[in-house]
Amino acid sequence: MQRSWLAGETAAFNSWVSGYIDEGVSYLKLKQTNEGLVAQNKALMIELYGKQGGKNPVFRKVHDTLGGGQIYTFVDGEIVFNSINRRNNYFTINRGKRDGVLPQMGVMAPKGIAGIVINSTDSYALVQSVLSVNKIRINAALKKSGYFGTLTWRGDNSRVMHLSDVPKYVSLKIGDTIITDGKSAIFPKGVMIGTVAGYSVDNQTGFWDISVELSEKMGALNKVYVVKNLKKAEVQKISDTMQAVIKKEND
Repeated sequence: MQRSWLAGETAAFNSWVSGYIDEGVSYLKLKQTNEGLVAQNKALMIELYGKQGGKNPVFRKVHDTLGGGQIYTFVDGEIVFNSINRRNNYFTINRGKRDGVLPQMGVMAPKGIAGIVINSTDSYALVQSVLSVNKIRINAALKKSGYFGTLTWRGDNSRVMHLSDVPKYVSLKIGDTIITDGKSAIFPKGVMIGTVAGYSVDNQTGFWDISVELSEKMGALNKVYVVKNLKKAEVQKISDTMQAVIKKEND
């Protein structure tokens, strides 16, 4: 009887150990799978947004040291702190200067844009959230028509931003897709922002005032990707030249 009881207890203990090990193995496999998905997602972002569209001009042979016309690369990171209920919101990520993260780099989440880096230390970066009144203005466009405008947040709803400067003769409907238009050095062209949730004519400007429901839930951010424009200095130089010309004409 004693031997039978001992055999039963031993079998139960062995079963518990086996289950514990199986859970540990499953956890490790899940972690490895998640890390693999992050890497795969980053690779897809590079493929979708990281390369320059179109062909090289036929009249000039260009030695492409970046390979495939790549102009964007991405650094994955995780949210350490996040806020959505202030007039100007911020979040912190666990990537910094050691990872190549610097101010004025765009930050994307898996489903849409998230913010712009404003400061970084060796290991962390502070990001200005898109949910910031008068702090962030995003160049955005209607995917279907290509018409573009300026996307801002008014501080009243963490799920909705507003697109302005789109002429009222442009055809709209609820559910139309809003994307980045690529006219800045911060975000690639074609990154998802959200969909049209409503629209009306702004009586002061005569343009559309378009409510945009964000595709990314800013209050649930976890994984993000910092965007590095490999040709930003070149783009900035042209932009500075243009501003200087405009200023000279206005003087």
